[in-house]
Amino acid sequence: MTGPREPVTLDGGTVRLRPWRVRDAEQLQAACDDPVTAHFMAQMPAPYTMEHARWWITEGSPESWQTGGASWAVVDPLTDEVLGGAGLSHLQEDRRQAEVGYWVAPWARRRGVATAATRAITDWAFGTLGVIRMELFTVPDNAASQRVALAAGFTREGVRRGASTRRDGSHGDYVAFVRLAVDPPGPVPPGLPEFPDGELTDGRVRLRRIARDDAEDYFALAQLPEVARSNVGGPITLDGVRERCACAEADWLAGTRATCVVLDAESGAFAGEIGLYYHERFLQQAILGYALRPEFRGRGFATAAARLLSDWAMEQAGVIRVVAGTFPYNEASRRVLERAGFELEGTLKARLPTRDGTRVDDIQYVRIAEKHR
Repeated sequence: MTGPREPVTLDGGTVRLRPWRVRDAEQLQAACDDPVTAHFMAQMPAPYTMEHARWWITEGSPESWQTGGASWAVVDPLTDEVLGGAGLSHLQEDRRQAEVGYWVAPWARRRGVATAATRAITDWAFGTLGVIRMELFTVPDNAASQRVALAAGFTREGVRRGASTRRDGSHGDYVAFVRLAVDPPGPVPPGLPEFPDGELTDGRVRLRRIARDDAEDYFALAQLPEVARSNVGGPITLDGVRERCACAEADWLAGTRATCVVLDAESGAFAGEIGLYYHERFLQQAILGYALRPEFRGRGFATAAARLLSDWAMEQAGVIRVVAGTFPYNEASRRVLERAGFELEGTLKARLPTRDGTRVDDIQYVRIAEKHR
């Protein structure tokens, strides 16, 4: 399974996977010198020159076939235009497993190129090479690649801590996806469903998934003394917020967290943030948390946001219990929850840590899906 093999061409339906050719060099260079490609493919040279492209076509790619792997140009089956690249690597004969990888040229993104290529390679590995386990790895902030994995029938397996090497030489995590030969071809649904039309709204507030560009607003909100006081996770840094925003879609796809910005529906201004933390899927219980900028408090924004997100969780995401905890001193938050349809459930003594090392009670509210009331 791991010895040298002759290059093959694969039919991926909407794409064709064939060996690289010298005439592909110009398109290969342009695609790999793209900033997005360079960001997520840290093993590639940057800048990526024609010399690099020619080396890959004449030496690098052929060597992969000779050492038990595989490397293809992903092309349009009608025009032969280069749409991306893909490969098979890390074959382990004793475990009958391998790894699939890909990149897509900027002019071919959002056309299903990577999904089609991944399916074709995986089916070939299962049927021709006798592989029974295919692995696919992405960095946490590459949500587009994670969507490809799900669409191609791969299931999120977990996180390989410190397994990736960034361009600056530091190490980061990989999100691991796996498809077994006995698994259906897919797609695998995301952990949490998308918002209808990308957002939730009642005409007064809008909720949408937090994004990279929201980091500065999110950080400023977190630095407000009354918001920072309620943060039991310790000090928040701007770099940490940027990373959280960049990985928010990955959390959504994993089904662990739906972090949203609260917007004034009329002006579009950033009013605050709200999150649903779904770490107790077996119990179908999620935790709700929120914070608003001072100028938007007392106007029903938090109540509307809490109602919108908990409605969506129970009606679309299969959540039965949405719980929200408040500090003993936060009477305003308790009024928000009551107006949003939450009921007081009880007090958990000394549950929450504070920044001075003491602990305080957690006054908990719950909202239960109507059919289970």
